[in-house]
Amino acid sequence: MPPPLRFVLCGSVDDGKSTVIGRLLYDCRQVFPDELRRTEQDSARYGTQGPETDLALLVDGLQDEREQGITIDVAYRSFETPRRRFIVADAPGHEQYTRNMATGASTADVAVVLVDARKGILPQTVRHTRIAAMFGARHVVLAVNKMDRVGWDRDTFESIRARYREIAGEIGLAGVDAIPVSALTGDNLTWSSESMPWYAGPTLLACLEAADLERSPAGQPFRMPVQYVNRPDPDFRGYCGRVVAGEVAVGDAVRISPAGTESRVESIVVWNGTREQAAKGDSVTLTLAPDVDVARGDIVVAADAPVDVADQFQARLVWLQDEPLAVGRPYVMKLHSREVGATVTRIKHRLDVSTGNELAAPALHLNDLGTVNLATDRPVPFAPFDESRELGGFILIDRATNATAAAGTIRFPLMRAANVKWQDLDISKDIRSRLKLQRAQCVWLTGMSASGKSTIANLLDKRLTSEGRHTYLLDGDNVRHGLCRDLGFTEVDRVENIRRVAEVARLMVDAGLIVIVAFISPFRSERAYARSLFEPGEFKEIFVDASLEACAARDPKGLYAKALRGKIRNFTGIVSPYERPERPDLRLDTEALSPEACVDLLSERLDRELPAE
Repeated sequence: MPPPLRFVLCGSVDDGKSTVIGRLLYDCRQVFPDELRRTEQDSARYGTQGPETDLALLVDGLQDEREQGITIDVAYRSFETPRRRFIVADAPGHEQYTRNMATGASTADVAVVLVDARKGILPQTVRHTRIAAMFGARHVVLAVNKMDRVGWDRDTFESIRARYREIAGEIGLAGVDAIPVSALTGDNLTWSSESMPWYAGPTLLACLEAADLERSPAGQPFRMPVQYVNRPDPDFRGYCGRVVAGEVAVGDAVRISPAGTESRVESIVVWNGTREQAAKGDSVTLTLAPDVDVARGDIVVAADAPVDVADQFQARLVWLQDEPLAVGRPYVMKLHSREVGATVTRIKHRLDVSTGNELAAPALHLNDLGTVNLATDRPVPFAPFDESRELGGFILIDRATNATAAAGTIRFPLMRAANVKWQDLDISKDIRSRLKLQRAQCVWLTGMSASGKSTIANLLDKRLTSEGRHTYLLDGDNVRHGLCRDLGFTEVDRVENIRRVAEVARLMVDAGLIVIVAFISPFRSERAYARSLFEPGEFKEIFVDASLEACAARDPKGLYAKALRGKIRNFTGIVSPYERPERPDLRLDTEALSPEACVDLLSERLDRELPAE
C-alpha cells in the first residue's frame, strides 16, 4: 500500500467542498450508523438539500457553520480505501478565513481545488491555488463541481480547465489533473459518471489513490531539529526530535547547527528500547559522545553536510492579521522548533492574486501575498523551503497578542547575511561604564503628547549631570529634525521611528552612557522590541501617565486643537491609539505629581538601581 496521502480541499465559498468530502466518506463506507442518523436529523434542521441527507454536515461541525451553510474552521477527516489511507483538510472558502486555509495547505501533499461550474474561476480560487503552491503542494487536482447544474456540459468544463491551466502555468504548477464532478450526485467522485460519457479519465478518488508523492530522493543528508532536551536523571542526556531528512545510524558523525560543534551518535532511543538506525519520519532521542552543548531549536545534521545558517532572508508571506504588516515592527519567528525575534526590513512587492503581477506596496494587508526581506536577531539554521518544507517554513507571531500574524517560506539567504560579520572589539561596554563610574542604562519615557515626558526627561538629565553622571537625552521632536526627518506619522513610519531610536539608544548604552529616551512610542510591540535590544536590567520603561483630557488641556504646541479640527491625521489619542504599558517599571502620574516630584521618584529608583561602580 502506498504511503498515506494528506490533501487539502480548497476553493471559493459555496463551491461544494464539504459536500465532496461528505460524499467521499459516505461512498467509501467511512460513516458510522449513529453518525449518519445524526446527520439525517441535522439535515432536517440545517440542510440545504430538501428532503435528502446533506452530506456536508458530516464535516461542518460548528453550529455557525451549520446555520450559515459555510465552512469556518479547518476540518480534518481521515478515511481509507483498500488502496490507500487519506487525511483530508476541508478549508474554508471565505476570504476572511484565508488564514485557516493556509493552515490546511501547510501540511498537504496534494491540493484539490474546487470550482463551481456555474461561476467559473474566481479570485479566491486563484488565491488558494497560489497559497497551496507556496506551501509546497506537490500536485494539484482541479475538480469542476456542480456539473449537474450546467446540464453536464462539456464546453463549460473545457473552458474552465483551459483557463485554470493557464493560471497554474503562470504559478509554476505542472501537470494539473482536471475532473468534472457532481458532489451532490456522486458522479466522478468514486464511480465513473454515465451522465458525462465524453470524459474518459479517472474519478477523483482514483486520481488521489494513484497520486505519487515524489518523496525526497534517496541520499539526502541527515537532518533532525531538536524539540526537547531529555534529562530524566543525572546519568542520561538525550536530544528528542523527528528526522526530517536522510538517515542516521549509531556511530555516525554529526554536527550541531548553528554552533558547528561535532560529535557522534552513541545511541538511538525510541519508546520501546533502542535501535541501530533511524530514517525520515522517525521520532527518536539521540545520545551523543562526547556530550556537547545542544538546545531546543538546534539542528543535528550529518557532519559532512551542514545546513545554512543566516540572519537575513528573502521570504514569501501570506499576511493573516487584521492589522497591516509594518516594516521594522518586531515579531517572533517560529522556524521548525526554534523561536527568534524577527523584523521585516523591506517589502519587495505584493502579489496581485488575479493577474500574478508584482506590485509595489508600502504594507501588506489581511490575506495579501508578498515577498519580503526578513532579519532575525540571531543567526538561525535553516534550509530553503524548496529543499525542505520542515526547515524552510515559518510563522510570524505578534509579540503583544501571541496571534499568528503571517505564514511564510524562506526562499534564500541574503548575500549580506554571509558577508557582514559582527566584529569583536577589545574595549567592552563594561570597560566604558567603569571608566565613567556608572552602569550604562536606557531610561525609556513613554506617554501621550503633553503628558510631561520631555519636561521630566530634561529635569532628570540635569540632575544626573549635576551628580557627575554621563548622559544623553533623545527627544522625539529633536530626533525628527535629523535621523528621522524622512518619516511621517503613519503607523508604518512610527514603527520605523522607534526602531531607529532604539538602535541608537543601544549604541549609546554600549558606549557606557545613561540614555534618556522621551518618545510617545504608542505601540506595545515596539516598546517590547526596544527592551529586547538590551541586556536584563539595562532597560527601564517609565510610563508618564496623564488622561487625554489633561493632555488636551495642557496642549503646549496646539496639536490637540488641530487634531480635533481634523487638521492632523494619525494623531495619537485622537485618531491613532496609544497602547498603555501593562507592566511598566515605574508609573508617574503627572496629574497628581509635579515634574520635580516625578524626577525625585525616578531619581530614587535610578540611585537604587544604578549604583556607582
